[in-house]
Amino acid sequence: MGFRLSQRSMDKLEGVHPAMTGVVERAIQITDVDFGVTQGIRTLDQQKANVASGKSQTMKSKHLLQEDGFSHAVDVVAYVGSDVSWELNLYDNICDAFKQAAYEVGCSIKWGAAWSEGDIRSYPGSAEDAMMAYVDLRRSQGRRPFIDAPHFELM
Repeated sequence: MGFRLSQRSMDKLEGVHPAMTGVVERAIQITDVDFGVTQGIRTLDQQKANVASGKSQTMKSKHLLQEDGFSHAVDVVAYVGSDVSWELNLYDNICDAFKQAAYEVGCSIKWGAAWSEGDIRSYPGSAEDAMMAYVDLRRSQGRRPFIDAPHFELM
C-alpha cells in the first residue's frame, strides 16, 4: 500500500525498544490499513490514571520503562483516509501486518485483543481468529474479555 509513519508517530516511538520500533516501521510498509502510533512510553502517573479509569488493567504495563530502559509497548490508531477509525476489523488487519513484521524482525509480540494467545506469530490463523479464541476463552471462564486492539507489546 505504501503507507508511512508521520513525524508525530516517529516521535511517539522515542524510547520504545528498538525491536518493537522495527516491527512498527515494517508493519506500516506492509499493512493494507494506515495507522499511526498514539503511545509508546507512559509515565507511572499516566498508568495509574489509566488503571483508575479502566483503560488499563495492570500497573505492570509494558508502556512503562522496563529494566532495559525502554518501553516495550505501543498503541496505534487506524485511519480511513484522514479519519480515525475504531472498527475492530481494521485492527485485525493491522495485527496481521504486525505479525508478519515481527517474523521479519525476529521478535515475539502479543496483541491486546488476543491476550491468551501468546506470541501472535505462533497463532496458526488470522488475527480475527486469535481475538475470537481469546473472547471464547474468557466467556467460558465467566469473565468479560478486555479487548485492547490498538495495543502491541514485546514478549
